[in-house]
Amino acid sequence: MAISDAHFLRGWKEVLTACKLKPGEQVTVLTGDDSNRQIAYIAKLAASDLGAVVTELNLPVMNGEKALSPDKSGYVGKTALELNSAALACLKASDLVIDTLQLLFSKEQEEVLKGGTRMLLAVEPPEIMMRQIPRPEDKLRVLAAAKKIGQAKEMHVTSAAGTDFRCRLGQYPVLTQYGLADEPGRWDHWPSCFSARWPDEGSAEGTIVIDEGDIILPFKHYAREQVFVTIEKGMIVDIKGRTEAEFMRKFMESFNDPRAYAMAHVGWGLENRAHWTVLGLYNPQSQLGMDARSFAGNFLWSSGPNTEAGGDRDTPCHLDIPLRNCSVSLDGEAMTIDGVVQPPDQK
Repeated sequence: MAISDAHFLRGWKEVLTACKLKPGEQVTVLTGDDSNRQIAYIAKLAASDLGAVVTELNLPVMNGEKALSPDKSGYVGKTALELNSAALACLKASDLVIDTLQLLFSKEQEEVLKGGTRMLLAVEPPEIMMRQIPRPEDKLRVLAAAKKIGQAKEMHVTSAAGTDFRCRLGQYPVLTQYGLADEPGRWDHWPSCFSARWPDEGSAEGTIVIDEGDIILPFKHYAREQVFVTIEKGMIVDIKGRTEAEFMRKFMESFNDPRAYAMAHVGWGLENRAHWTVLGLYNPQSQLGMDARSFAGNFLWSSGPNTEAGGDRDTPCHLDIPLRNCSVSLDGEAMTIDGVVQPPDQK
């Protein structure tokens, strides 16, 4: 069902107010020719209605000839800002950037954030955004989980399908996403609701089993058979299975970049309004897949870049793989059991 402009305007004003937007602040809506026009248009109206000084900055789309997928996460980190000093200066001069282009994992995004600019990514269909308008209780769940991850020294993940994975924690900062860019220098994504952390370099070890029905992003499909992923010293060293495993191997090989095989962030979803089923109910190319990344109790693991955490691994190959029915523990304390979030994170 479509979202009316009037309904969407109310949603945007609610979210921008929660992002602490104040009258007179400089807001830049970053767009490309493939941006969702309703998102960009209503975001501008909402920010203007709240008294902000609004600019739309339109940049050319990039990487279409390189990416194997039209998904915005199919080739990450390389943006039209790289040689555009005027556009970069505009973003740095903004109090809040609403990103409908997707700068995630780029060095330019990190440069903008370091100056104190807030940044909110908005690329999911409006229907999904409105179903998951960020709430105070979502932020509390994410921050409670982040506190646990921030204090932990080790994560251990198991599943009945055969996952047995461990990594040390502490080298990199904690990743929190609760849908609001509400502090100076904060990046977030509406909608999103999870917490994660990058393993210490070289510490990730074990086997991760992608079971039938688990989701592989940016492929945007449900696994049709099991895939067995072996990790040694922080790197994916083997991907076994049948066609699904070959598909995954060939995609990663196409980047010709050994950094693509590094383990990236690991964590779990915390959003009860996100659903495992949603990927199968939309045209896959119409969404980024935030329901899959955020649904409560998933074990979300990824591969590739760590620039978002302050590292220098800027490979454009990035996989996000949310698994169901896993048990995640931190220093022996259960965070999820068989895919169910444990108190006190579950509200």
